Amino acid sequence: MRKIALVPDIDHCIETVAKQKYAEIVRQLLASGEHSPELLEIVELLKNFLETADFKKLRMESERHLIDGKHVKFVVYTEGGFPKYKMQITRNREGISQRKTFR
Repeated sequence: MRKIALVPDIDHCIETVAKQKYAEIVRQLLASGEHSPELLEIVELLKNFLETADFKKLRMESERHLIDGKHVKFVVYTEGGFPKYKMQITRNREGISQRKTFR
């Protein structure tokens, strides 16, 4: 199962980060002229995530933690043919993390 980590920050929401990563991988594919199975799998995963995720909900949840100074990371993966994602929140100083699964 392929996983990809997306890390929003106070200036870039999860949707923006996902779109940027998608564009970066597509550029890599076009520049290489090869169709790497790994990169194609990541492109498909990001495409499905961008098409199905409730970004309003994810922004509200993640930005609340970012404003509190916490580190937020989304791990996107496929399960049963559908995109899934986990949001991991880490308190910067204490290193304690929480995990929330959506979908």
